[in-house]
Amino acid sequence: MRIGIDLGTTYSLVGVMRDGRAEIVPNALGERQTPSAVSIDDDGTILVGAAARARALTHPERTFRNFKRDMGTDREVGHGGHRFRPEELSALVLRQLVRDAEAALGRPIDEAVVTVPAYFGELQRRATRDACEIAGLHVERLINEPTAAALAYGLHQRDHHPGRESRIAVLDLGGGTFDVSVLEIIEGVIEIQASAGDASLGGEDFVALMVDALSERAKAQWGFDPRSMIHARARLWEACERAKCRLSSDERVEVEVPRPGPRLEGGEPLLLSLSRPEAQALWEPILQRMHPPIRRALRDAGVSPDDVDEVVLVGGATRMPAVADLAQALFGRPALRTISPDEAVAQGAAVQVALKAGDEQLDDVVATDVAPFSLGVSTVESHGRRRLDDVFSPILERGTVLPASRVERFVTAADGQTKIRVEVFQGEHSLCRDNIKLGEYTLQGIPSGTSGEEAIDVRFTYDLNGILEVDMTIVSTGETSTLVIERAPGRMSADQVEQARQVLRTLKFHPREALPNTTALARAESLYTELRGPARELLGTAMRAFRLALEEQEPEVIERCRGELLALVERFKH
Repeated sequence: MRIGIDLGTTYSLVGVMRDGRAEIVPNALGERQTPSAVSIDDDGTILVGAAARARALTHPERTFRNFKRDMGTDREVGHGGHRFRPEELSALVLRQLVRDAEAALGRPIDEAVVTVPAYFGELQRRATRDACEIAGLHVERLINEPTAAALAYGLHQRDHHPGRESRIAVLDLGGGTFDVSVLEIIEGVIEIQASAGDASLGGEDFVALMVDALSERAKAQWGFDPRSMIHARARLWEACERAKCRLSSDERVEVEVPRPGPRLEGGEPLLLSLSRPEAQALWEPILQRMHPPIRRALRDAGVSPDDVDEVVLVGGATRMPAVADLAQALFGRPALRTISPDEAVAQGAAVQVALKAGDEQLDDVVATDVAPFSLGVSTVESHGRRRLDDVFSPILERGTVLPASRVERFVTAADGQTKIRVEVFQGEHSLCRDNIKLGEYTLQGIPSGTSGEEAIDVRFTYDLNGILEVDMTIVSTGETSTLVIERAPGRMSADQVEQARQVLRTLKFHPREALPNTTALARAESLYTELRGPARELLGTAMRAFRLALEEQEPEVIERCRGELLALVERFKH
């Protein structure tokens, strides 16, 4: 069985093709989205998904979110004896997604296509591959998120508007990343013409600005800063997340600021008001950051906003009116949500799985993609007696249709030179120091000669997964060496990946059959800390009844009490 996985910053989803249609596979709780969250329970067991996300409020020091933003770095987080890299946390989410999919589909998962932001670089893509390997998941293909969304949209258009030709801009604003792709759909051929983006811009940044602004107001008004206390900051963050969503429909919201103190309880609530115009003013710097990637994608595609027939919004953060307004202002037309912004990427990943497997129902669908970054090497340029080091010489430029292979010839820079250090960089700046270094290799065995006499060919091969291979050939001898980017900063070695796989096998995971009960209690406990008065008393009574039911181990009583508890959670959480 093959599945498509949208490995998101805040939520992850699984898609599968059935009878020519892309469907979302529900998780163990029957929900279509699984929070990309990991938490360590009091007894050391690992929780993944909704239960872990609920614990971000009650146990923030034991709960980890937004780790997708750290992919490709060597950052570690943990609690007690547990330490995790971003790849390992992502592997835990992937493992949970696969287990849930296997249970829902009744078949083992043989292979998956996993999505990544279009603006993920080489190190982040390799980190994603490492996460898949740690999770024991066979993944031959990574696909860019806006490309996946384009596939889902293309399939939708084929079924509902056959034969239509159109140029489309996909704006994909998720929890942590922003991507823009310009594409053309002609008779089932989906051609990505350009991609651009910002790998550190997403819905979480809107919340962060709200947290900072309200914390400053609390400090001025009441003399304390909620950000300085881990539990208070977690509660304020949760309150701001809810407020951000409510501002999509309400003109003004009240946000409760947690009081300082060990339990953060008692006294009248401290409320701060925030209007939609005030929030828009707060968010303006983030909205302005969306402009350059959009302009770059249009410029690389060689089109103007007027040349774009349709604008498609993808990602949960595009539900914000401010984002829809920005898209309309830039393109002069309302943006479309003909497919679910939350589910489009997972659906497209499922389409890619079917394409890869040669599904006959998709014979008329073809998709291309392009390189999001320029890739090149560091060179030395001579001007008379003066030498300029650190010059970036692109070999494969952004916008190149993938897969691609490009070769450039370079010559020795000094008399008697017998070795050359080949340094590989990713970026768009003219100097290498301003780009991202991916790795280096010292090529030896070059015959000694005068400057410029000996040459080497450097070939970059960039595949559909956005993974780079570098081959270097000494022209006079024909000897070829290959650069394997293993030891770049933030890159896990093969031994580290294998060690992480072994550690994952020894971790104690919460029993899957108990997950609905654990999640219900975690959600209720999270909400309990927010409530007061009669609502809190009523929820506390329901929680006690549910815990007693769990001790009595009567399945029918457990199910009834869990249903009553979750009904109260839904009733009070807004």
